[in-house]
Amino acid sequence: MGEVPGLAGGLTASENDKTGSKYRILILGASYGSLLSTKLLLAGHDTTLICREATAALFNTEGSVVRTPIKAREGSVEIRSGELAGTLCASQPGDVDPSEFDLVVLAMQEPQYSASGVRELLGRIAASRVPTMAVTNMPLLPYLKRIPGLDTDRLHSCFSEAALWDDFDPELLTLCSPDPQAFRPPEEKPNVLQVRLPTNFKAARFVSQAHTQMLLQLEQDIEAARFNLGDGDLIEVPVKLRVHESIFVPLAKWAMLMTGNYRCVQQDQMRPIKDAVHNNIEASRAVYDWVVNLCIDLGGQAADFVPFEKYAKAATSLASPSSAARALAGGAQEIERVDKLVALIAAQKGMHLEAIDATVDMVDDWLARNRAANQKEA
Repeated sequence: MGEVPGLAGGLTASENDKTGSKYRILILGASYGSLLSTKLLLAGHDTTLICREATAALFNTEGSVVRTPIKAREGSVEIRSGELAGTLCASQPGDVDPSEFDLVVLAMQEPQYSASGVRELLGRIAASRVPTMAVTNMPLLPYLKRIPGLDTDRLHSCFSEAALWDDFDPELLTLCSPDPQAFRPPEEKPNVLQVRLPTNFKAARFVSQAHTQMLLQLEQDIEAARFNLGDGDLIEVPVKLRVHESIFVPLAKWAMLMTGNYRCVQQDQMRPIKDAVHNNIEASRAVYDWVVNLCIDLGGQAADFVPFEKYAKAATSLASPSSAARALAGGAQEIERVDKLVALIAAQKGMHLEAIDATVDMVDDWLARNRAANQKEA
């Protein structure tokens, strides 16, 4: 199934303030979240970023800075939040009331929601019943409950703290695939984000048509918005929001993650994503196709997923190990376990692939070694 038909006509950011709805959006996660925030601000909506105290002070003083490549232009264009139509503010988890917002966006990695302050905010978000969109590689348990026939109780071991999601209504939570590649340059302040691969966010519809309509409005506003370079030249900025009818479209990232990101993890070292994909292209194709077939077996359609050739071409530009691999190499004791989730869901369908099991085992081994090293240091 393809995209939900959009609304007729188009609005610029300034027109949106006059004739459309101006939304207030709460975003948990100021790193990757600042990319979506910038797109929303450019479209005339207001965003609040949840982050640490020092980072919040920086955002509130200097705003956000997103650098992104633009087609047919040299280098990157720098977009500062203070120059955009919407208003940005930043806050700590304990200082916001989720009920004051129209939409909540969860843009942190799954283990981070167990942090003090964040876990309490999650509880308030669930109680507020504000529609929530997770921009994560790891589909959260309430979203997985929207997949017919899936026994989510058997998937709890994939999550750092499964009970955090008990109070969320699956009808109020949707998933958006974080396809754009972006990172914080280590030499820059935490309010700076560099976009490396400016692809689109792919969101599944909510159960409610009213909540889906809000996403469609955001999609249209982002599509219509233009950035003023300061010389009167209005340009279209890449990284759009695309809303889809199928709940399986955001799961297209699974095949990419299992073929590239998690296969960066080797027994004693990490390798770049492009090497994980291209060192043995037929083995990579086998993993990719197997994961796509799993998603189709769950209820997806072939049109929901990206062809392997398109992914393999994009992977040639990914010259460093994945964030999950870098985290493990840096001693992380928790990472998102999409690898384990895919393996356990496949087991429910009677499916098994040796290459997937080998990846899960290697990630398990790295985590065990990192935890053992931490205990020894303690």
